[in-house]
Amino acid sequence: MAHALIVEDDADAAEMMAALIVSEGFTAATASSLRDAKRQLALQEPDIVLLDLMLPDGSGMELFDHPEILANTEVVLITGHASLETSIQALRLGAADYLLKPINIKQIQGILSRVTKPAKLKAEIDSLKDQLDREGKFGLLWGRSAAMQKVYAQIARVAGTAVTVLITGESGTGKEVVAQTIHELSRRRNRPFLAVNCGAISPQLIESEIFGHEKGSFTGANRQHQGFFERANGGTLFLDEVTEMPLELQVKLLRVLETGTFMRVGSSDLIETDVRVIAATNRSPEQAVANGKLREDLLYRLNVFPIQLPPLRERLDDVPLLAQHFLADICEREGTSKHFNQAALDRMSAYRWPGNVRQLRNAVQRAYVMAVGEEIDDEWLPSDTPAVKKENGQYLSVKVTSTLAEVEKTLILATLAHFGGHKEKTAAALGVSLKTLYNRLKEYAEAGDTDKEHMTSE
Repeated sequence: MAHALIVEDDADAAEMMAALIVSEGFTAATASSLRDAKRQLALQEPDIVLLDLMLPDGSGMELFDHPEILANTEVVLITGHASLETSIQALRLGAADYLLKPINIKQIQGILSRVTKPAKLKAEIDSLKDQLDREGKFGLLWGRSAAMQKVYAQIARVAGTAVTVLITGESGTGKEVVAQTIHELSRRRNRPFLAVNCGAISPQLIESEIFGHEKGSFTGANRQHQGFFERANGGTLFLDEVTEMPLELQVKLLRVLETGTFMRVGSSDLIETDVRVIAATNRSPEQAVANGKLREDLLYRLNVFPIQLPPLRERLDDVPLLAQHFLADICEREGTSKHFNQAALDRMSAYRWPGNVRQLRNAVQRAYVMAVGEEIDDEWLPSDTPAVKKENGQYLSVKVTSTLAEVEKTLILATLAHFGGHKEKTAAALGVSLKTLYNRLKEYAEAGDTDKEHMTSE
């Protein structure tokens, strides 16, 4: 039977927590001071310690000065409020989570349902490191480059905690895959992982989708609807393109992060939620704050643990491994066997991949389809070599001192005009994803650099 130690100087609160913990199938002991806590730890190694940092004979943090006594024990801090400082402190100390006062049954149940020995989590990380050495794979991610090794180290460090994570990187770099990997290595792995793209939901519907609504709260609300925070309870909620969330909704998100409570649209009843939030953006968060797209206080609350994903052009050594992985998946799905020749691998390794891993996956799919036999050559793979000029073609003149952003904007808008505003053809011609094209056009429209006709025509 799992054992819990409650280190709390308030005797009534300690006994209440002990009763709740026993009712969940644990044995429980209490300690009202650091001295009592050390004695209890010496008598029996607990599976979990609930630790109040304010004790009569010192700070609970002093227990972390003796790592040997907590080496295989999950530590949960007890705090009066979920401040940014609490999250950073929990991460620095290696605590798995924190409980908010006043503590209730749901909080305790959520924590106890996820109790996992640190040794088990460490063994899983060690197993993934061995797999990385053998296969070049870490969880759901592929690549042996130094840039990805840094990402893996960050994932291993943060997965076992409850702190919020902000993943940044260009479109197509795999931000959602990183979030899924963190979830799969966390204590919440047996609960839902839900992803929501804040930029893909209309501003009129996004509040209802994230927080839910009551029946009759607006026209068309014919029934009660549970939002993502309710459905992800106990698990992880991934908020992609968080900088696209309306500012008025960012206030509500900040409240959830700070209090663990929210209200459905059309309701005045507070709902408690136990969700870990992982957010992502392909923008610079600091620039988004400067442009008024992201609240500064929300950025601080999300950015407790930042992870920056490298673009594929900065880890070209990983391209053959990724391409072989994507090809193996396709062959397994299609029930056939094809392979790349050396020319194909060389072409892919030399290309800059502006659409990153997503573009590589799509290029492999296309090359597979176009290959007649078992061998895939470089004929249908993208190249950085400039296209040969044709007599009747259209051309752009670019000033030598132009910035890359200006050149990119000019090319995108000219290509869009060439295809009569057809976005799918434009994206295909440019070799980028439709999502990337939409994001660029949205940025240009906000800056007044494109016309409404091109933004709306298909």
